[in-house]
Amino acid sequence: MKHILDDLINRCKRNEKDAQFEIYKMFFQPMYNTSLRIVKNNAEAEDIMQDSFLDAFRKIDTYTGDGNFGGWLRRIVVNNSIDALKKLKPEISFEDTNLEVADEVDETEENIEYRVKEIKEAMQKLDDDNRMILSLFLLEGYDHEEISQILDISYNATRTRYSRAKQQLLRVLSNQRSIKMFHPN
Repeated sequence: MKHILDDLINRCKRNEKDAQFEIYKMFFQPMYNTSLRIVKNNAEAEDIMQDSFLDAFRKIDTYTGDGNFGGWLRRIVVNNSIDALKKLKPEISFEDTNLEVADEVDETEENIEYRVKEIKEAMQKLDDDNRMILSLFLLEGYDHEEISQILDISYNATRTRYSRAKQQLLRVLSNQRSIKMFHPN
């Protein structure tokens, strides 16, 4: 697979449209999903993903082969998704809270699938800023240092924002459980 991808990348560097289309087909869905988790809008995520591929093909000569091509492409998608959010909401701000929420996690196998679904539903209810930082850390696998570079904020600010986002997620999860207790259907 790596040999095939390397060949496609080299052909893209020569601006071969069929190679670009093959790379697009290979990476379309994961890049779309990455953008969707950040912007939470299907049409916007599709536009971002399309623009990101165009950016990637324009900048393909900057890809040196060091590291994973999918990771390089994902970084473009994440940056474009964050830029789109900033255009909609010029200043990233996080609500200051001092709430302590207990993290009750039942890790038995029969509950794991339910918990994943519950967490995904709760993340959709978060504001853009908190959903973005949780998505980058939990779903995209970036560490705090990488997130600080992506968002152009300090390492400590990233950790603080992540902590606040996690608190908001826990509050949403707690509210969902309370609603289900009183309204099981």
